[in-house]
Amino acid sequence: MPKLVDHNKRKEQIAEATWRTILKKGMEGATVRNIAKEAGLSLGSLRHYFSTQDELLVFAMNLVEERVTDRINKIATQDIPLKEKILKILLEIVPTNQETMAEMEVWFAFTFHMRHRNNKLKDHDDKILLGMKNIVNYLHESRLLIDHLDKDTEAERLYALVDGLALHAMLEPERVNQQRVLTVLESHLHSICTDELRE
Repeated sequence: MPKLVDHNKRKEQIAEATWRTILKKGMEGATVRNIAKEAGLSLGSLRHYFSTQDELLVFAMNLVEERVTDRINKIATQDIPLKEKILKILLEIVPTNQETMAEMEVWFAFTFHMRHRNNKLKDHDDKILLGMKNIVNYLHESRLLIDHLDKDTEAERLYALVDGLALHAMLEPERVNQQRVLTVLESHLHSICTDELRE
């Protein structure tokens, strides 16, 4: 009896092989041939799932986004204090462990590589910004955001802070470790929120 193949699972395995290839060889080394070798597949088998390199790269990038989003959604449904919930969500974006560090490195590599290739990433650039807007809006609706602050400006500030921390955590992980990231994020939340969030 022929072995049944879960095609979605196989595509995810190829995407994970793409991540590993990028981490080992950089985007220049992320050729279809190298990815197929990393995945343990022939070129023909890989092309059965992805007809072009761009199609594979976009799928692999989307999978990074999906996995981060899934983890964030699980945190959002937890019955924990709001401050802890927001910090946990932000720590899924700023890399502070091996898994999130690899995801961020791959994400930056994808972003810079694909930015000028057929506008395939047109809808990706603002996903984190949208998340920051959602956090600031939620704080405002919960009457935890300080009254005189402008929501759009605060979303941009939080976005810039998270992006900057992510880059520094990736480049200088010993200096910008999880505790340093947590301290900076907590300090920023305290600066824009009422005393109620600090309790």
